[in-house]
Amino acid sequence: MKINQIMKQPELGQKISELRKSKGLTQEELVEQCNISVRTIQRIEAGEVTPRSYTIKTILSALDYDLEQIQTEDSRVTKEFKKLFLLEIDDSKEIGFLTKQLSIAWISGIVYFIVGFAEFAVDFSRFTKDTMITNDSVYILLKLVMLASIILYTRGFILTGKIFKNYLLRITAFIFIFISVLFYSFDVLSLYIIDFNYQFILGAEAITYGVIGILFGISVLRLQNGLGTLAKITGIFEIVTYGFMVTVVLSLVGMVLLTPTIILEIILLYKVSEILKEKQQEMTSN
Repeated sequence: MKINQIMKQPELGQKISELRKSKGLTQEELVEQCNISVRTIQRIEAGEVTPRSYTIKTILSALDYDLEQIQTEDSRVTKEFKKLFLLEIDDSKEIGFLTKQLSIAWISGIVYFIVGFAEFAVDFSRFTKDTMITNDSVYILLKLVMLASIILYTRGFILTGKIFKNYLLRITAFIFIFISVLFYSFDVLSLYIIDFNYQFILGAEAITYGVIGILFGISVLRLQNGLGTLAKITGIFEIVTYGFMVTVVLSLVGMVLLTPTIILEIILLYKVSEILKEKQQEMTSN
């Protein structure tokens, strides 16, 4: 199997650059060992060109690196990443497994919904009254529980996007997870930061979640063909809710609307799991 079928640019160039630097070699020194022009090495490392397999083998040989090793590394990382987010579902996988993953998602959504009230009370007291109603350990635990539930909950929308071939839903769900990790990490780290502008941070969160939330709502609207009116109502609520958030000054209205929005999202994931259950029963009866 050709290496450029395993690892594509720019990852290939980044890997070669990493290997060269780990050997303490400059591009000119590498050129001397593999008889390839400096310009070619530069373009490969920059990801501008995809070289032939022979060229890659020559470069890896000069770096004392086994071709099979780089294939195995990339294959293993890709496999684990896809396994984590269910981006690749083998035909042999039972529908029951997918139903279980969606059940975990909507149950995590319920946890996120309930614990979210406690989080709001704690943050409201902290940022508006400058008073912590819990100790630091409880605060950190609360944030970790929220982050874990958000990741598992949002993972359900990644799977839903996969099932219904809704790529926008998958992308926005990924971004939701990413920005959640960033902001929740900051919430914890801010305990140890003496001076920080919390109004700026809250404004940044409202705008960021607002923009992504609107795109998320648009992607949910695209589920109407498969999920009917529920997807339409949920999508509209999401667009309106996050539309208020993105204005910052009306973000409190968005926070209030977030309650029915999350409930609708949980019901949506539950409906997808029920659809899979029905399909499983049909397959079993046949």
